[in-house]
Amino acid sequence: MTLEEMQGQETTMENTDRVQSAGAALEELLLAAKKEDYLTVGVYESAKVMNVDPDSVAFCVLATDEEYECDIALQIHFTLIQAFCFDNDINVVRVNDIDRLADLVGADESGEPKDVHCILVTSPSASPWKHTSLDTLGLFCEERRSAYDWVPAITLPER
Repeated sequence: MTLEEMQGQETTMENTDRVQSAGAALEELLLAAKKEDYLTVGVYESAKVMNVDPDSVAFCVLATDEEYECDIALQIHFTLIQAFCFDNDINVVRVNDIDRLADLVGADESGEPKDVHCILVTSPSASPWKHTSLDTLGLFCEERRSAYDWVPAITLPER
C-alpha cells in the first residue's frame, strides 16, 4: 500500500466521522429548535417564511428519498430554495432519511406526518438564537463548500 492510498483511507475515515458528528449535531439542533418553536416544516411553509422574513432563517434542511427523486416539481422547489439560501448566506444540507426526520419533527395537529422535504430553523431577527449545534453545522457546511460540496449530505444517527 502506498502512502497516497493510506492518506486516502485516513481522509475517507475523517470524512465519515465528520458526517456522523454533523448528523448528531443536526438531530440535536432540530430537537432544540422544535422545543423553542423555531422550526418551519414543509416546502410551501418554508417558501412563505423565506419570502416574508428571510433574515429569520438560520439553517435549511432538504430531504428526499428514492420515492421522490423523480418528482420534478419537488426538485424545482429544491433548486429555488437552494438558490435563495446561497444568495442569503444560509447553510443548507441534504438528508436522505425522510422517515427519521418525520420522527424528529413530529406530526401536525391532525396526527398526519408533516411534509419534511424542507425544514427551516428560524431565529427571531431582534434577538438571534444561538446553539452550539448550529455553529457545528455551520463549520461543517463551510468545510464542505471549500471542497466544492455545495449541499452536503448528512446521515442522521440510527435510533
